[in-house]
Amino acid sequence: MLKLVYPAIFSPLEEQPGFCVTFPDLPGCVTQGNSLSEAMEMAQDAASGWVLDELEDGNSAPAATALHDVKNVTEGDSVSLVLLDIDSYAEKYGSKAIRKNCTIPAWLNTAAEKANINFSAVLQEGLLHQLNIEG
Repeated sequence: MLKLVYPAIFSPLEEQPGFCVTFPDLPGCVTQGNSLSEAMEMAQDAASGWVLDELEDGNSAPAATALHDVKNVTEGDSVSLVLLDIDSYAEKYGSKAIRKNCTIPAWLNTAAEKANINFSAVLQEGLLHQLNIEG
């Protein structure tokens, strides 16, 4: 199980209620929420997506800065740790292909192979159709 913890800076928004969230260890990872609880949820989502993209590109997850070493915190900001469950996030949103085995009659397999059918594409199209998801 891959669980990671990163510090996040929660900065109050100036013109509306809510918080902007940045991650010192995840460059460009910024999100916000209209309340502290929403900002925390958005922080988990944004950071998980950022880290998953890195992992899917073959990179490693960056090391987390210790909470007491976080810099660039201004007056009114709060620093909190955010827990990321990368396995759960990847299961829902990852683009990595998952291998599935299925069983079909031999005659159907022979006919499909002769017709150069891409079994993976057919299964994906069928699942998208069954789930009413546009692909």
